[in-house]
Amino acid sequence: MATFAIGDLQGCHDDLQRLLERIAFDPAEDTLWFTGDLVNRGPKSLETLRFVKGLGPRAVTVLGNHDLHLLAVSAGVATLRKSDTLDEVLAAADRDELLDWLRHRPLLHHDADLGYTLVHAGLPPQWDLDLAIKCAHELEAVLRGPGHLEFFRHMYGDRPDRWSADLAGMERLRFIVNCFTRLRFCGPQGELDLKSKGAPGSQPRGFLPWYEVPGRKSANLHLLFGHWSTVGEVQDAHNALGLDTGCVWGGRLTALRLDGDGSSGWYCVDCEGAQRPGSD
Repeated sequence: MATFAIGDLQGCHDDLQRLLERIAFDPAEDTLWFTGDLVNRGPKSLETLRFVKGLGPRAVTVLGNHDLHLLAVSAGVATLRKSDTLDEVLAAADRDELLDWLRHRPLLHHDADLGYTLVHAGLPPQWDLDLAIKCAHELEAVLRGPGHLEFFRHMYGDRPDRWSADLAGMERLRFIVNCFTRLRFCGPQGELDLKSKGAPGSQPRGFLPWYEVPGRKSANLHLLFGHWSTVGEVQDAHNALGLDTGCVWGGRLTALRLDGDGSSGWYCVDCEGAQRPGSD
């Protein structure tokens, strides 16, 4: 029995199958963790959704920004962008079943036995594990309930950009979703910079990668994240491991074995890429 964490798929179904051959994945015994963004930009979002859903309890996936964008588009409160590749999902005979399954995925997964916590993007420095779980559950309850349509209408936006326990309503939910699915850089007081998408070092003065902010309350967690294909080499100096190695952009698809049986390690396959870097 093995557990592997895998970076952003973004519809790259065939690359995933090659990676699973590389790690000798056994669907009867092994478990896969996905960092989110199962769909979009790549050529086979529909096949990817069907495959991961079909793994049942052998797959754990957190929600990413592209997954939420698909849900908002399907709900009629957002429009497709030029670079979106979601038409097959939206036209599929089983779309409602797939989208309902996707809408019920978590924003955070924590396994105390393995000692890892999985998110799509990151955590603001003010959140420890307990607060992060609480915030994830708040938003998950909305996404899984009758209020999800109203949330999607207010989901897009960069404000508020700093955590406060006094945040309420849609502002609170928007801050939570931006942290879990869009975060890259933070200021010293936890201010979010949601505009910058480049590699570490390209951010505005005074900002840092979220995992480098001094005093981060989640610094004791072994955090796994995706979302940031330009992060460069996988980060581990701050207890944060980046798994998005740019498959959809022609980079690699990466897996990390998590269980501590002495054979833990990194695995990857090279990818042809479905999008050109900079075409966001």
